[in-house]
Amino acid sequence: MNELIAYGGVALMVILTGIGSSIGVTIAGNATIGSMKKNPDALGQYIGLSALPSSQGLYGFVGFFMANSLIKDLLTANALVSGAAWAIFAAGLSLGIVGLYSAIRQSQVCANGIKGIGSGNNLFGATMVMAVFPELYAILALLVSILTFGVVRGLFLA
Repeated sequence: MNELIAYGGVALMVILTGIGSSIGVTIAGNATIGSMKKNPDALGQYIGLSALPSSQGLYGFVGFFMANSLIKDLLTANALVSGAAWAIFAAGLSLGIVGLYSAIRQSQVCANGIKGIGSGNNLFGATMVMAVFPELYAILALLVSILTFGVVRGLFLA
């Protein structure tokens, strides 16, 4: 049962961050398609901004490898107890929810910048700066997950 709880958290982490990134790149991609009609010469800027929300899915992927390694080590040591499993679940769920939400919100910032660039405004740099802010919360969630995995490793494998 503890293995199921831990891997459930890992699954939620990967699924939710992946969904967020998928929705995010779609929102920004739709803005790109619309803006291409007005200003096709800015395609490089559009692509750069459209790709930004994909990073949250990558954070889920990084978290997967770290959690999977921890779970394997706990199983090998016969130390995957309830507290460890729930901590892994909570870390995975936290990263998943924050990654989902931040990817969507970041894509909305990017989409607005893409529309502005399509209208002829020089907004690439400002959009990149503003798009970093929602990204920071996904990074913080990844760091909290990594720290949680380290605490679990220290407590249950010491």
